[in-house]
Amino acid sequence: MDSLAGLLNSPRAQDAFMMRALLDPPWSIRIQDRSPLSVVAVARGEAWVMYEGEKPVHVGEGDIAITRGPDAYVFASGPDTEPQAIIHPGGRCETPDCRSLADEMSLGVRSWGNDPEGASMMLIGAYEHTGEVGARLLSALPRLAVLTREIWECPLLPFLAEEIVKEEPGQELVLDRLLDLLTVAALRAWFSRPEAEAPAWYRAQSDPVVGRALKLLHHNPAHSWTVADLAAQTGVSRASLARRFAELVGEPPMSYLTGWRLALAADLLREPEATVGAVARKVGYATPFALSTAFKRAHGVSPQEHRASVPA
Repeated sequence: MDSLAGLLNSPRAQDAFMMRALLDPPWSIRIQDRSPLSVVAVARGEAWVMYEGEKPVHVGEGDIAITRGPDAYVFASGPDTEPQAIIHPGGRCETPDCRSLADEMSLGVRSWGNDPEGASMMLIGAYEHTGEVGARLLSALPRLAVLTREIWECPLLPFLAEEIVKEEPGQELVLDRLLDLLTVAALRAWFSRPEAEAPAWYRAQSDPVVGRALKLLHHNPAHSWTVADLAAQTGVSRASLARRFAELVGEPPMSYLTGWRLALAADLLREPEATVGAVARKVGYATPFALSTAFKRAHGVSPQEHRASVPA
């Protein structure tokens, strides 16, 4: 599992919130749900995205906006339209004076807005949790990344638009997987652009030597890796691998492995039935004490304290 896969496979990255918004101008919605990652596809019409103190950004038909929380922002039909609705954590929707809009703006299955034939239709997916593994990737994203239709046209959008309003057996699972596919494809498209400034470890995955070493570490963190082992598996000398890895990734192989193991441990500890001992074995620590010592050094809290801090 690499960090992009880990973003969506971490224990709390499932059951994402999905909705279709149908809106006729003038409309304006303030989103302050604190979701760490949201993807908004404009299937029809247009919108403007605004963060406080920043220039409004236009999102046209066929464009995709990726927003990174927890900062609040506004989606609107025009830059000067005042918010008429506020989205809170959990999808709770109210007017600015705290009147609930849950029933008033409901338009059927996963559909919400002020007009079922609205000029603008947006498909919205929000991940309420992404975990420590996902945080490694999200930290490299800007607060707002827009992929225009001219840059990248996504074939998934028509299918998602059809599926989001269905209510059939297994539908939540279907939508989760569709959103995952859309998110992975959008993030890959974004990080492939030079101006995106993808993190060093992400770019290094395309290197034939270091990329192979990263895959080995990602897929088998429990193995007792050494630089010599990695060098043998990648077909280069120990010194060559150590030098090339440090140049491309920005840190030595064993230092990177420690960070990866502890990120995985932080996510695994969120699982209700997980024990520190079981997690330690999965991520390559010989004893619970060894994991606890390394975890507290990196995160400032013990594994038990980390688990207690996770929302139910």
